[in-house]
Amino acid sequence: MSTSPKPNSKNEKWALFGAELRKHRKKEKMIQDDLAEATQFSRSLLSFTERGERNPSHNLAQRCDAALGANGELVRYWTYMTHAASPRWFRDWLEIEPAAHTLHTWQPLLVPGLLQTEEYARAVLRGKPGVTDDEVERLVAARMARQAIFARVGPPMLRVVLDEGVLYRPIGGKEVMHDQIERMLIGFASPKIAIQVLPLALGVTTGVLGGFVIAQIQGSADIVYLESALNGQVTNRSEDVEAIQATYDTIRAEAQSQHVSIDVIREAAKTWI
Repeated sequence: MSTSPKPNSKNEKWALFGAELRKHRKKEKMIQDDLAEATQFSRSLLSFTERGERNPSHNLAQRCDAALGANGELVRYWTYMTHAASPRWFRDWLEIEPAAHTLHTWQPLLVPGLLQTEEYARAVLRGKPGVTDDEVERLVAARMARQAIFARVGPPMLRVVLDEGVLYRPIGGKEVMHDQIERMLIGFASPKIAIQVLPLALGVTTGVLGGFVIAQIQGSADIVYLESALNGQVTNRSEDVEAIQATYDTIRAEAQSQHVSIDVIREAAKTWI
């Protein structure tokens, strides 16, 4: 049975989720011990969650939803609440990303959010000056929620071009990097995910100033998300999209094939043993 970390101070937003969870539990005439047994989460964690003192994981929301016969209501509520935790400038992208049939991304510095492990994401988000532990946990939960698009029927295609330096940047330490690279290697097993590595030795400078994502949506013009040191930007201006597409095509043409990239990532994994 999953154990519980120490609780956070009460968070009003997650207290609303806790109240929703409690409502469904009581509707099914279950006590917390019953729900703990059904979900394999500890009673203390469920108690903290109902009081809004723990940020619930997507897994917890899914298991509770199934155990209580909530027909997806708890998962939908959890998704809404985690998206609300994201910065305002990112919320437009949260509507675009799940609507895309294909996502193309170039990342010169970090593993893309859709492939990040929870600990890698946590290490990245802790780097923001002045961020609190509670803010980090809310943002991690929101990032993990985005990855649920791969578990749905008809998930999008994800095409990633990654700078080789990302594989050797010690985000969070050896254990975190080891697990993160293993996560990417697992991604190769999915026909919906492709990863190509741009070799450091080539000295390519195209795209080094920032990462981006191109979303392709059926019946719509392509939309681009541009990363920056302050805020991201979402745009569908044709001149901006065309410029980003040209940049992406240039980078991808220099990247290793997926077959070779697997070997490159496996070699990098040895660094973090």
